[in-house]
Amino acid sequence: MEENSESEGLLEAFEKGIVFDDTNVMTESSDYDDYTNLGDNVDIVIGDFYAHNNIGLDQEFPNVPIEVYEQLGGNVSDDEFLNSPVTTPGDLQKDILNTQNDVNLVSSGILTSNNDIGLKKEFVQHLLLGSNIKKANDCDKEEKGKDQDSLKQNVEVEGVHDKGQSEKGYFEGSEKSKDILKKFFTLTTQNKFSVSPRIRSSKKIFPLVKEATAAKCVLEKNAFNRSFEDIKYKNLKWEMTNIILGETELKVFKASGYMETCIPYSSVEDVHIISRWDAGQKFCIRVTIPDGSLLLQANNSHLRDQWLYSIQWRKHMYKYQKLLTNTRRPEVLIKEIKNMIDVSLHTPIQDPSVYQFPLDLVSELLQMKADVITKVAHENIIITLAPLLENNHPTQEICDFFSKHCKNSPRSSIVIELFTPVVQRILKHNMDFGKFPRMRQFVQEYIQALNCQNAGIEVVKDFIRSMHGPASVCPHPRVLPNLVAVCLAAIYSVYEDKKLEKQDNISSHIFDQSDWEKRVTCYVKMMETMSTFEDWRYILGSLLQPIPFPIDALADDLFTSNMKDVIRNIAVDKVCDVHQTILGIREGKEGWFHLYCPGNIGCDDDGELWGQMLNTLMHCCCKRKHFLFGLNKQIGPVMLLALRETIAAMEVLCSMLECDVVENNDLKMQMVTTLQSTQSGKRMYADLCERQIALRELQQKGGPKKLTLPSKSTDADLAKMLSSGSFGNLECLSLAFTQVTSACADDLIKLPSLRYLNLWSTQFGDVGVQKISEHLHKLQVLNLCETPVTDKGLSCIAALKNLRKLNLNSTNLSALVFEGLKEKLPALQECDVRYTEAWCI
Repeated sequence: MEENSESEGLLEAFEKGIVFDDTNVMTESSDYDDYTNLGDNVDIVIGDFYAHNNIGLDQEFPNVPIEVYEQLGGNVSDDEFLNSPVTTPGDLQKDILNTQNDVNLVSSGILTSNNDIGLKKEFVQHLLLGSNIKKANDCDKEEKGKDQDSLKQNVEVEGVHDKGQSEKGYFEGSEKSKDILKKFFTLTTQNKFSVSPRIRSSKKIFPLVKEATAAKCVLEKNAFNRSFEDIKYKNLKWEMTNIILGETELKVFKASGYMETCIPYSSVEDVHIISRWDAGQKFCIRVTIPDGSLLLQANNSHLRDQWLYSIQWRKHMYKYQKLLTNTRRPEVLIKEIKNMIDVSLHTPIQDPSVYQFPLDLVSELLQMKADVITKVAHENIIITLAPLLENNHPTQEICDFFSKHCKNSPRSSIVIELFTPVVQRILKHNMDFGKFPRMRQFVQEYIQALNCQNAGIEVVKDFIRSMHGPASVCPHPRVLPNLVAVCLAAIYSVYEDKKLEKQDNISSHIFDQSDWEKRVTCYVKMMETMSTFEDWRYILGSLLQPIPFPIDALADDLFTSNMKDVIRNIAVDKVCDVHQTILGIREGKEGWFHLYCPGNIGCDDDGELWGQMLNTLMHCCCKRKHFLFGLNKQIGPVMLLALRETIAAMEVLCSMLECDVVENNDLKMQMVTTLQSTQSGKRMYADLCERQIALRELQQKGGPKKLTLPSKSTDADLAKMLSSGSFGNLECLSLAFTQVTSACADDLIKLPSLRYLNLWSTQFGDVGVQKISEHLHKLQVLNLCETPVTDKGLSCIAALKNLRKLNLNSTNLSALVFEGLKEKLPALQECDVRYTEAWCI
């Protein structure tokens, strides 16, 4: 339908004598006779019409279907021509660009730069110019040595003439040419082919001039007895001056700094270029005022055009500001707002104020004229503002305006069609909702409007998925924090609304409980959708780790039951940094792990979710003494789940007994009894007893004091050797240049007398360092040179208070962690940090 309407628009333009100006805006033609000089040849008629309207010079040429061309009477039987490569000669192309009046040459110039049309380039050339270009190329091949003028003559012989020439040729038969054009547009409309021009990105742009130095000449209205067109440049007196383009007037200062005159934009009748002086390298513009004219001369044409468009922009904005401020009729208001936005979108001036000024002005109007804006005008204003908001944030007043529409008309088509790109831009680029609270409110109301659609919450979920994108990683880092900020603020708001309703003792029939529950569920489901994306889970977990929700929400079964899916997606993630976010954000602070513990306010599933959390945490690097000590306060829920045959809970009880983190003997006996209450528990406790017997044998006094494993030894080799006898006396162990990994830490922590450990050039990483830091407190010398350890593991070394020598050469140690280690290790005498970030300090 869109392409159909575009074709009909061009047909209407032809019939009414309408042409396109430089900004691609249709205006009435002042010279309709230009169309009467077209010829009978189909190729030339269509080409001349588009060239006359400047379509193609700054725009892509439209696709023209073969069947339309055949119905117009065009010849497509020249197979030799269609299949042969046809290009415009280089010299002819240069002449095309410099000859604006030659419509046929301009048409051929269009073709040389059009690379994206759907048909073959050769056919489009044949369609627009027929055999002219082909013959021009043939002439170029035959007359390769001739100059540019000779080539022009060859083209003119074939019927290409300047628009102002009086010769006949292809310019005869005006009625026939009109019929061809009318039939052309009718056929393209019927066949639904697009003939609309597309703007190119090569259009010139200029920065907005606020202050400039220029040569000035003032002409009074009656200073000359002849018209301005007869005045010559050399007869004028010029002087240097400073010009300032203010918001309401153009100020002219003398070189000494004293203001000479002020020209209000309201008195400026016209601003245009004096093109007849360009040939003499005198680039001037004329500002026409009631008392005469102000001439300004620039050093080059680019600077002159910059001044011209800047003055025009200031003049237009001043006009619209006065006009819109004094307008009371809604239809006039909408019309003038649209005109103002069209000027902003099509001006060559590039400056933030070009788009910001209309937005600010409309914001003021929305506040001033709220009483005269009807519902229909409300929607029309939104439609009018849409193009301006494609690359700009709405102001706070406009956000209020949009929020009102979302709240009053949630099922309006405007919500989906026009507000969606605006909200997407806000979520992708906003840096701080704290500075723009009404922008956040607009996003909240937009999401609730989506929730009111037929599919409800599914529409909201689809919107979240579209914000992430189809790739595995979202390309916009601000989207997730902004979405979470919207959800948190909305949840606080809905619970605050409910609290106020209760405080005011409003009757229950006024407070819509179902609508309130729908809003709460919507925002929680949004976070659930976010948690399904792996790249978002860590950031989402980090943002939710402090449990940033009101107490009323945490005590509400509706909220906590819906939040379980969000926390479950985070808890079962295999990445340690992700699932650790369910723990407290710091020591002594409770997290989601505590909230959903059996017996706590969030648990309504008999500990199912909590058991999944335990299972994940017990199979990662959290399986450490520190984590097990923290479970002392939750030993009751652990034993309860163990009685219900939750494997993770049984593993926790065994680990607590193995690491001896429980001091109360009665509690230990209760834990053993709990394990022996189930078949799975009995097997796990029997395995524990066997490991304890083997550990006692390993730790018996005897065996070597020093041990060095050969290079290429693995974790299995180390475990096999330590299980072969007693190593209670082992104080020095060297695993340098072996292939051991962090997995061997489970065997190393069984050596109670170990004081020297060499892990040089092994694959011993952060997990292994964390484990030995919690168990080998007698360690005095540790060599981690050329190992893959990072700050995450190295920061745990601070627990080894007896450490005297430490080698961190060629590791990923940072300067910040190194400073912390020096402060926390009082016995440290020597530390090698060469080839690390800390080496420079």
